[in-house]
Amino acid sequence: MKEKYDIIAVGMGPGSIFMAYEFIKKNSDKKILLIEQGKRVENRNCPIEKLGKCVKCKPFCNITSGFSGAGAFSDGKLSLYNPDDDDIHVGGELHNYIGVEKTKDLIDYTDKIYLEFGADKKLEGTEFREEVSRIKKKAKKEGLDLIDIPIRHLGTEKAHELYGKIEKFLEDNGITLMFETIVDDLIVENGRIKGVKIKPAKSVDDSNYKSEEILADKVVLAVGRKGANWLVEMCDKHEIKTSAGSVDIGIRYELPDSIMKDINKYMYEGKIIGRPWPFNDKVRTFCQNPSGFVSSEVYDHNLTLVNGHSYKDRKSNNTNLAILVSHNFTYPFNKPIDYGRNVAKNLNELGNGNVVVQRLGDITRGKRTWQEELERNSVVPTLKSAVAGDITFAIGYRTMTDILQFIRQVDKVVEGFANPDNLLYGPEIKFYSNKVIIDEDFETNIKGLYSIGDGGGMTRGLMMASCSGIQMARNILGMK
Repeated sequence: MKEKYDIIAVGMGPGSIFMAYEFIKKNSDKKILLIEQGKRVENRNCPIEKLGKCVKCKPFCNITSGFSGAGAFSDGKLSLYNPDDDDIHVGGELHNYIGVEKTKDLIDYTDKIYLEFGADKKLEGTEFREEVSRIKKKAKKEGLDLIDIPIRHLGTEKAHELYGKIEKFLEDNGITLMFETIVDDLIVENGRIKGVKIKPAKSVDDSNYKSEEILADKVVLAVGRKGANWLVEMCDKHEIKTSAGSVDIGIRYELPDSIMKDINKYMYEGKIIGRPWPFNDKVRTFCQNPSGFVSSEVYDHNLTLVNGHSYKDRKSNNTNLAILVSHNFTYPFNKPIDYGRNVAKNLNELGNGNVVVQRLGDITRGKRTWQEELERNSVVPTLKSAVAGDITFAIGYRTMTDILQFIRQVDKVVEGFANPDNLLYGPEIKFYSNKVIIDEDFETNIKGLYSIGDGGGMTRGLMMASCSGIQMARNILGMK
């Protein structure tokens, strides 16, 4: 007889683990299974710290896969809101489903959970209101929006510890966690979900390996950005309705702390949004890491992408942040993930499988960066495995123009932002599935199949993904 659960969640990122937490807190007797292709949080480690290079761990990257998803190895920033905000400015579209005020309440509730498990009580970006207002006005004059919201910084190493405590809490309270297991397929019959097909992660490339069926009346897709490609395949195969999606393509920018000192001090993370000339595309900063470290991470098919970390106890002299250009395609093209993958693949080939780094001044001079030039550069790269080269060979003209124009704009607000020695690493790409169409209960057109978190296009970031999980549990329990 096949095993059956009340609820199965695909993925163990913040969305599914906070959903499980809420079921526990609401004294639910539902039998719940969370399935994850990666490892337990305590078994996740990245060899790059010791070896100085990415070894492309098999079968999956320990940074992007495992309990709490990329959250355990992220810089660990929880974005909150200002009490007088009349909108939710970051984190995706959860508020479009449940309303702004309810989303604020949900953020407050979720923030308290993080505090219970050991999050830092200090809130960044709340003390220097006059100074922040001055910078915002200066930015507005240059056609830029500076979004300032309170930030709770967990820190990369502390996030690892915190999620370890949550993992133990879930297991101690009867939640079944299945690790190093892939969901090979969904079981859909007559427009209704029936369960999932699974097999060991080590057999991911073995198409002849016989999968096992596990049944459930409700399945929650919570795969995060790492699972966006898988989610596209499932949507196509099972006719799960979606709308046109997007992909964010850009670079990781590294510059001295001294240049970013005001924003680092007054806000910790300044989210800057612009629409530079001539294309008027949306360009934004994301995931700013004061005194942080640039990192690499591996996605499906060995794609190596760049990211950034910041620690509580370990510091560099540099700030890094993403500069991302939103790409929204129109008819007849509707394959944003494929487009982003091709950009990443070309850059990886230029870097012999590694992240490519280039000085800003070399880009403006129309030349590549050489390793000996990088060794003499005033900005010392924190990602030692990055290969000096020319990212403009792979990032398209429109995207590259957007990035360079944006840097020039920001330089008028933050003097030194366009210093020629500043470094651009590529590729930084945020993959999202075509947006899964869901109703107010987060249910897809397949009865009993739900979608939450970043992968399906609802949220962006730790806090809002966590909130979507809390709300998912409440929806299922009829406690909306």
